[in-house]
Amino acid sequence: MKIVNIEAFPIRVKSDFDIGRKADTKNINTAMLEVKGLEKTKVNSTKKYNQVEKRNLEPKSLGNYETYIKDMGEYYVDEGSATSIYSKSHETTVVKIETETGIIGWGEAQSPVSPNTTATIIKDIVEPLTIGKDIYDVESIWHNNYSSKRERGHYTGFYIDAICGVDIAIWDAIGKSLNMPTCKAMGGAHRKSVALYNGIGGTEPEEVADQAEWSVSKGYKFVKMHLKESLEKDIEIARKVRERVGDSIGIMIDVHMGFDTFNVIKLGKELEKLNLLWIESPSDPTDIPGLCEISRSLDIPIANGEWTRTKYEMREIFEKRAYDISMPDIARTGLTGGKQIASIAQLYNIPVSPHVGGGGIVSVAATLQFSLNTPNFLIMEHSEQGHAVKAMILSEKFEAKNGEFKLSEKPGLGIEIDEDKLRKFQVSPSL
Repeated sequence: MKIVNIEAFPIRVKSDFDIGRKADTKNINTAMLEVKGLEKTKVNSTKKYNQVEKRNLEPKSLGNYETYIKDMGEYYVDEGSATSIYSKSHETTVVKIETETGIIGWGEAQSPVSPNTTATIIKDIVEPLTIGKDIYDVESIWHNNYSSKRERGHYTGFYIDAICGVDIAIWDAIGKSLNMPTCKAMGGAHRKSVALYNGIGGTEPEEVADQAEWSVSKGYKFVKMHLKESLEKDIEIARKVRERVGDSIGIMIDVHMGFDTFNVIKLGKELEKLNLLWIESPSDPTDIPGLCEISRSLDIPIANGEWTRTKYEMREIFEKRAYDISMPDIARTGLTGGKQIASIAQLYNIPVSPHVGGGGIVSVAATLQFSLNTPNFLIMEHSEQGHAVKAMILSEKFEAKNGEFKLSEKPGLGIEIDEDKLRKFQVSPSL
């Protein structure tokens, strides 16, 4: 069944639509996670916190570090910190393929910054490489598309995002052609439901605890704190969250590469006392020896891997057991690449907890199919706050209930895109 058309839709949903965004925060890593108007189940504390905080022991923090948020128009970045560029909006690239029989498949190449870049790569390179191929040759298509640019040095980054968006769309079409969920077309469902954790953020203990308690009220049994404060402040926040939600709720922490090796070990030893489930992205992800040292020094598991897009990048990480939980991002790996990573992880007895982050609704749906199909699956990331915005391009509801997604018998990814709604958010070319 040949592919006859491929189209990429770079989209941007302005922050006005999303109560889960707060672009004026002083903490860039919680900008996407501050939530206004939560139904509070407890009254906020009136405790005042010191304005001057002790930072991590790094050169930038020895008395001369100041946060400076640079406004770049659609994006912003903290120029005083080694952190990511963030969009003020929800951005991604949605991919549409069409077969000769009229089947439509939808995919997503995660593009939290510059979705036009990904769309251009698809149009100029991936489309001519893929048109005319049979959808049932999906793994061959991924391999050939990947190999075509490896000699040019593009073995990660935007190019891999682009080929993986097309890969997801092909798998959607395969499921629809067989009239079965994609997870079954990929080899079968290992479970009937997928447990989720909700991402929360904030800069003060009571603020984060409010969000944790709100998440529990929505049925979540697991919450993950996105924090990039000082070591002492992170510990204080984690203690308050544990105190508020009790011992029966699973708590994780993502510190967004905010620490060097010895400081994250200090942090981990304190967090072990609170029985946290993992520390995520503890330090520089390219420092594999440092990650090995962190993992071996702590009893608390280390979760990582959203940065890595292929099995080739993961080989050394698995061989050296650089971390305990692998976190492939399916809108960056594709379903083909994600399955490869998960299979290798299983050889090393490493569980998989797929990352979603800023991914859109097709990313969520594809990650659900991956999670259902993966034997060594642990838990899936989700955003209760941002889901409604991501789902604005759908023709019908698709949402989690009581902290989980259930296996649906709908074919493919189990969602349908409303193309008129999709085009409403389409970004004009940059050039």
